Amino acid sequence: MSKGTLTRKLGFWAALAIAVGTTVGSGIFVSSGDVAKAAGTPAISILAWIIGGIIAIPQVMVLAELSTAYPQNGSGYVYLNKAGWRPLGFLYGWATFWALDPPSIAIMALAIVSYVSSFLPFFNGMSGKLLAIAIILIITSIHYRSVKEGGLFQVIITGVKIIPFLIVIGLGLMYLNPGNFSYVPPSSGEVKTSLIGGVSATTWAYTGMAAICFMAGEFKNPGKVLPRALISSVLIVLTLYTLLAVCIIGLMPFEKLINSSAAVSDAVKYIPGLSDIASSFVGVTAIIVILGSLSSCIMFQPRLEYAMAKDGLFFQRFATVHPKYETPSFSIIVQVTYACILVMFSNLTALLGYFTLIQLLINIMDFAAVYKCRKRDDYNPIYRMPMWRLTTILAILGASWLAWGTFTWAPIEGMIAAFIVIATGLPVYYYWEKKYGSKNKSNSNLVA
Repeated sequence: MSKGTLTRKLGFWAALAIAVGTTVGSGIFVSSGDVAKAAGTPAISILAWIIGGIIAIPQVMVLAELSTAYPQNGSGYVYLNKAGWRPLGFLYGWATFWALDPPSIAIMALAIVSYVSSFLPFFNGMSGKLLAIAIILIITSIHYRSVKEGGLFQVIITGVKIIPFLIVIGLGLMYLNPGNFSYVPPSSGEVKTSLIGGVSATTWAYTGMAAICFMAGEFKNPGKVLPRALISSVLIVLTLYTLLAVCIIGLMPFEKLINSSAAVSDAVKYIPGLSDIASSFVGVTAIIVILGSLSSCIMFQPRLEYAMAKDGLFFQRFATVHPKYETPSFSIIVQVTYACILVMFSNLTALLGYFTLIQLLINIMDFAAVYKCRKRDDYNPIYRMPMWRLTTILAILGASWLAWGTFTWAPIEGMIAAFIVIATGLPVYYYWEKKYGSKNKSNSNLVA
């Protein structure tokens, strides 16, 4: 029986499935065209995917070290707290709960329904929203009842979601047209080549591997499992995306690719035997892929608020652990209830984008936290990143690049979101810190 804490029940394959499953989502279906358009040439486009993955490597190395030093649920909240930036740690969780995690669940559920409705038009409007809620609740029931069963489901769904991509890669390599790689941009200057632009367009596709750090307190042998899963996930996703890019460019003329909003679907039309069912093939693939990401998010996201509540910096009920299932039951219920409410509203994508800048800026602080944490007496990571100063600098630069790109996309909205997070979060932080902080600061073990 649980004693009020979450226990270590997950292994390497669950960790890898969560990391890969969170990262490989709906974005890959449209990002190939965006990357090609930003890069300008086939060679630069492929190189952009490679560099985009390489940029993520130092970031996961920093997280691997921090997570093995403090193998507790909560990810960035824990690291910022340990670094002595407790208010920032709270704002990290505050913004994540209200404006990022439940909205992302709602958006993914609605995205699944949008593909389902292409097969079953009945699921439009209110019926579609009800189906989205039903999908959320079904997935939630798995993760609510057992972290082991949830981990197994994540392994299965992640394996299934990779299969269609492997089919496209296998057939794409067989039928690619070498002439597509010799595309030369027109001299009129309408198409500009930019490696930086291409890499920037890949960045979101590589986001999500850090999900397992939110559940660091529930992995057996975290000192070995977390670094292996983090680094392996980057290499797997990097290889998958690069091969997909090669196949997509090799299958369809580049001048069509740069104008495509559904690159994978358009590329599949050039594969003999799949051309007539390209839309259906990609639609089913998208449903499975997004379902895997949705499952991962429902699984790991409630762990952040659980950790904060255990530390006295969130509503205390969120620290509740189910006595039988040993899951953060209350945190899971509240987050999915909030997500289901949001399903009934529109324009959530804009909200998610505005508050994402805040998350990115705090992620930069996460990486910088390693400098402060390395000075602590209790800092004894099992994994230590090579050339840690250089690796940390590269991680910060990569995250800063993405933050700048997000800021230029929506500068006013980003600043408004920052003001909302600070204006609403700091008063609550000081209230909880005054009420619970003194008796929790000395207890840094957020999970058994």
